[in-house]
Amino acid sequence: MTATSTAESHQQRLHWLAEQVFDWSGVSVVHIRPTSFLDNPLFTTLPAQTIRRNGTIELPFGAGPTSLIAADDVARVVATVLRDPAPHVGHVYELTGPRTVDMTEMAAAFAKTLGRPVSYVDVPLERWREEVLSTIGLPPHIEQHIVTMCRLHQENRYDRTSNDVERLTGTPAQTIEEFVAARKDFYLR
Repeated sequence: MTATSTAESHQQRLHWLAEQVFDWSGVSVVHIRPTSFLDNPLFTTLPAQTIRRNGTIELPFGAGPTSLIAADDVARVVATVLRDPAPHVGHVYELTGPRTVDMTEMAAAFAKTLGRPVSYVDVPLERWREEVLSTIGLPPHIEQHIVTMCRLHQENRYDRTSNDVERLTGTPAQTIEEFVAARKDFYLR
């Protein structure tokens, strides 16, 4: 999903419209656009349950790669911009993890870090929506956004990286292994 791909997700369209309002307002702005978050329940709570139960990550992402980013990395970029905003005004920062991985590679990163077998199971999107997503109790527009995000992953539309985190903060974005290592007990307990 990009800032200009507003037809697929109602949530994304609202985000795009909010950016346009700021741009039109004449207020000095910096747009910070993180890709999918590693901290998202799709990559924390849900995998923790299936990793503990049967050593799998079960999501409907197909084979499309993604470049997940940790919220801590986004926070470091925001803090950098807020410390001295003037040089950043008018810029758009696309924040991603350090590399793209498909879900099989992600499961391998989890396995390596957790020290146990973890494999990826590609679940059909509609089945996952009915059996998992619909049971969480999300507002309809968020559920629609997540389903769209899953479909776009399947279509290989999250395959992008940027070095904006490292360029702005001097420290690379966290790898999946670093993220999981910091939360090892969460995934294994």
